[in-house]
Amino acid sequence: MPVSFPPALGLFLDLLRCPACRTRRLRPDRGALRCPAGHTFDLARHGYAGLLTGARATSGDDAAMVQARERFLATGGYAPILRAVARPAADAVPERGTVVDVGCGTGYYLAGVLDRLPGARGLGLDTSARALRAAARAHERAAAATWDVFRPFPLADGVADVVLDVFAPRNPAEFRRILRPAGRLIVVRPTERHLAELRGRVPAMVSVDPAKEQRLHRALDPCFAATVTEQVEYALELAGPEVLDLVGMTPSARHVNPADLSEEALLPGRVTVSVRVTSYRPR
Repeated sequence: MPVSFPPALGLFLDLLRCPACRTRRLRPDRGALRCPAGHTFDLARHGYAGLLTGARATSGDDAAMVQARERFLATGGYAPILRAVARPAADAVPERGTVVDVGCGTGYYLAGVLDRLPGARGLGLDTSARALRAAARAHERAAAATWDVFRPFPLADGVADVVLDVFAPRNPAEFRRILRPAGRLIVVRPTERHLAELRGRVPAMVSVDPAKEQRLHRALDPCFAATVTEQVEYALELAGPEVLDLVGMTPSARHVNPADLSEEALLPGRVTVSVRVTSYRPR
């Protein structure tokens, strides 16, 4: 029985391009997307489009990481970050604009931005099929598709008003290509103080590279100029299960042995959330 076509994906058919041809449009065809040359991409029964071709992309979040992220984000612990992302996005998107969230995860930030933009549409891209199951149902105007940030995006040139990159890898040239001339790229990344208390209690957690800001500037500078940066920093009081979810939803989950999560590490306590949110304009 053919998979039903996700209504939100229909909002993006004019912008999507065949990942194999790079120029031809995609059209729905019996539970799949197909280009005029015959390249076919399945629609998952969970509501997202499988656009990746060739070798399997790596590093997508697994089921446990996705479940931990959904539980933690539902507590509102990162709501101040969402608000800091939504403000510049709302300023940059016209009444019927387009938001593309690269490395969208469960769609939390994309859905929050669309809540502030009643006429906008959103597309979330991620390598994790588990995360995309959540992203596909995160918002009625948000579509979702599998994609690898390091490959040319399956989108036409100059179609996005805002590109979101929240705790995700970056592809500056592709960000620049798909953004409109007046569009904005919004990048969220941790400072060295982010979750410092937890990293002190769980040494196997991934640290924040002190040179991260310099590397970010070097990578983006050829394509983008920063317009405004907001530092979001606050203390978060966490219970033991919330600590476990916060560790489990990050890349640290791949490095932390369950034995490292001792009773002491999971004690309730105060944790510092510290990130920078920067809006960039295309050069």
